[in-house]
Amino acid sequence: MSNISYIYAALILHENGKEITPENIVGILKAAGVSNIDEGFAAAVANSLSKVNIEEIKSKALVMPAATAAPAAPAEEKKEEKPAKEEKKEEEKKEEEEAVSGLAALFG
Repeated sequence: MSNISYIYAALILHENGKEITPENIVGILKAAGVSNIDEGFAAAVANSLSKVNIEEIKSKALVMPAATAAPAAPAEEKKEEKPAKEEKKEEEKKEEEEAVSGLAALFG
């Protein structure tokens, strides 16, 4: 089992307004059918996340700062860029679907 499963379990707890505790993380993992659960690692994850503002991290992760955005292209290149933007949107949508399916894998 991947250690990221513990993080996913913690995020599920957070999204549902539940306290992130080792017991709750283990409960999520058991409900997902995970058999090799390291309770010590669950405790470490819960303890580490108790010091983190998850909402702040999520907001920073979901918003790209304007300073890192690509500069505007000249008018001629903008015409060609339009399909690329559509492809990028499709790619982002595909990545989002893959992330959701990764979470779904926790539940069988």
